[in-house]
Amino acid sequence: MMKRYRMATYLSGAAAARTGDEMSGPALLLAGLAATGSAGTGSALLSGITLSAAVGGPVFGAMLDRTARPGRLLAGAVAAYAAALLAVLLGLGRVPLPLVVATAVLGGLLGPALAGGWTSQLPRVVAPEALPRANALDALTYNVAGLAGPALAGLVALLAGPAAGVVASLVLILFALPAAWTLPGRPAATPGGPASSVLADLVSGFTAISSTRPLARATLTSVVSYVGVGTLVACTPLLGEEAWGSSHAGTFLLTTLAAASLTANALLARRPDLLRPDATVLASTLVLAAALLLAATAAPVPLAAAMVVAGAGAGPQLTALFAVRHREAPERLRGQIFTTGASLKITGYAVGAGLGGPLAAWSLPGALFVAAGCELLAAIGYLAFTAPSRPAGGAAARTAADTRP
Repeated sequence: MMKRYRMATYLSGAAAARTGDEMSGPALLLAGLAATGSAGTGSALLSGITLSAAVGGPVFGAMLDRTARPGRLLAGAVAAYAAALLAVLLGLGRVPLPLVVATAVLGGLLGPALAGGWTSQLPRVVAPEALPRANALDALTYNVAGLAGPALAGLVALLAGPAAGVVASLVLILFALPAAWTLPGRPAATPGGPASSVLADLVSGFTAISSTRPLARATLTSVVSYVGVGTLVACTPLLGEEAWGSSHAGTFLLTTLAAASLTANALLARRPDLLRPDATVLASTLVLAAALLLAATAAPVPLAAAMVVAGAGAGPQLTALFAVRHREAPERLRGQIFTTGASLKITGYAVGAGLGGPLAAWSLPGALFVAAGCELLAAIGYLAFTAPSRPAGGAAARTAADTRP
């Protein structure tokens, strides 16, 4: 019963934190526009809170790996992220914009805590044999957040005003505090030599990602793939305009993509034995490439179908990526590997989103062809890594031993 309760608590906390995070971006866009009358304000806030994750993720992960009670540190990060959102909201229109953006940048340093920070703790919540199903359920919370967050931001802003959207997002994030605080602690360390420095741990974490071939290729593939996904998201308003005569129809496309991802991961949660993590990471990029090429037609029916296909690729890719990380990450570097991976993916997404706007203004089909090219490049990067043969009792066995209660 305790295991089941802990998993339910974990999922509720992760879903709340991630939904609030997904809600905060659109809410900041609307609040910035309402407070200053400039769309550039909202864009600057969103960029600030997104791009700084690339720096914050590895450092937070290293700290997470060094503490005996990672849940307490995670709870502190959740609270600080919510406080940063509140400070941004209170500062809009009252203090100089650069200071408000700087506050968003500081908050964004903790963004990976709401993603990889949670996932890195999953092996302490469930037994090793239950990890595949738990991993699929964890990925499901990302899909729920991606589906519900933007919709909630728009709905709350419509009913109560743009500022209320930011408040609602930080309240959702704070709802995750008890679940984070009560996460299981780390087993007592064996007495030994002096502890390594944070810098040494950072070097060890990046070395582990780059030198473990399955981990390196999965990380590289997902980051390059997310450049293509970010480009697609930036194109959705123009795709909605082209297909249905309204840029607001772009939200329908994103909802369709998120719903398809949710459905695919729900199937994997019921049948985790269907997942072949390494093969799925590769296959998903090819599925996404096909979806992007189909979307380039900008015709209503093929476009809707393309979003379904894209979701069917993106959802399992996330589940497979988590499975590879859980299997390959050394226990002492698990938190850093997950938060660093989250930071790199966020950065890839931000690069794609930044490129998508100018590319779409030049040529909408051309932008989608570039996005499809990113997916093919991700697949080529995957194939460039030749996994060595693994002796019995390799990383999978080590991980199982590391996470055994």
